[in-house]
Amino acid sequence: MAVNVRWRVWLRRAVFAVLVLFVLFVLWGYTLMPGMMMSTINRARSHGPYAVNPAAQALHQRLLVADMHCDALLWCRDILKRDTRGLVDVPRLIEGNVALQVFSAVTRMPADSNFSSTHGWGDVLAPLVFFQGWPAATWFSPRERALYTAGRMDKAVRDSGGVLSLIRSQEDLQRYLERRKQNHKLTAGLLSMEGLHCLEGDLENLRVFFNAGYRMMSPTHFFDTDLGGSAQGSEKGGLTEFGKQAIRRMEELKIVVDLAHASPKLVDDVIAFAARPLVVSHGGVRATCDNTRNLSDEQIRAVVKNGGLVGIGFWSKATCGKDVDSIIRAILHAVKIAGPDHVGLGSDFDGATVSPFDVSGMALLTQGLLQAGLSEPDIAKIMGENVIRLLSENLPSEKAPSAPGAA
Repeated sequence: MAVNVRWRVWLRRAVFAVLVLFVLFVLWGYTLMPGMMMSTINRARSHGPYAVNPAAQALHQRLLVADMHCDALLWCRDILKRDTRGLVDVPRLIEGNVALQVFSAVTRMPADSNFSSTHGWGDVLAPLVFFQGWPAATWFSPRERALYTAGRMDKAVRDSGGVLSLIRSQEDLQRYLERRKQNHKLTAGLLSMEGLHCLEGDLENLRVFFNAGYRMMSPTHFFDTDLGGSAQGSEKGGLTEFGKQAIRRMEELKIVVDLAHASPKLVDDVIAFAARPLVVSHGGVRATCDNTRNLSDEQIRAVVKNGGLVGIGFWSKATCGKDVDSIIRAILHAVKIAGPDHVGLGSDFDGATVSPFDVSGMALLTQGLLQAGLSEPDIAKIMGENVIRLLSENLPSEKAPSAPGAA
């Protein structure tokens, strides 16, 4: 009898201890974990104000700067407020004279994510979105995460008082650029999607995402999908029949197809299949950083053949370096192969990356390109004019009849 009493007392204490630990874990998750993650994995190696010579700074202020990729909307902070965490927010975009920032939706990250062979099991975003207070519908659904991310962007635009615009059409872009001629303290965003696993097997979701504001999409992210292979996937296959249907529908809707994270075989297949200009929003070149995530010279030539763009990333896996010079080297090689009309920026800010600077330091690139001997017109193209041109020519028009499935 005494043994049973002691056992029950021990069991109650153990259950109580487990409950206390669980409550402490939940409190830590809600109050500290997301911010700690964001501060740890999204970092600048140096912090502003950044030292830029007067000539470079004067040129930079005259430019239309555009960046084709960041993941700031994944994290638990208000992008309208300047933050010491992370790499992108609206005040720092304006300080860096960034006219257009592409904001991506990240909708699933497998637990086994790695740079060479991700099999795709698990989902580390589930606890992150839970502890950040996202709606219950997003806890297990990539589709709902994409829609919630678009809603976060819409709210930021509404709350910005006109400082932040969302670009959905050619006319949106033109109106915004006219406004910005009068006031450089404005910036704009365009929504992109990182991996079409969030279609959840249903092509009709392309219409849903188009209506939510998405205008750029990549078939894959860190793992192979039913559209094709990822550069980090286990099989790294090519374009599937379902993938062909998706690309065709995206082109009908005038959604820009993004080949970032695509396997080499998928890159080749989409280039052969697509009829409209393609982009690689963020990545590197194998000539300066040799890995399957980066583009060969042949792939660069193929991407830009029909007017596409190659966006150079800022993190070490894209450049094989940790400083501004490594970014400049990759840009210069891309220009050598593709020409100055087909190269842009693709920072991957806030994408679990460490960068030489945050978005307020974009003038460092202008300075580096000047020091490398590029002309001011070519620098203007690389720093943003190429992206603006591609969007102005390829976004849907408000005047055009609704694309199939867009109504």
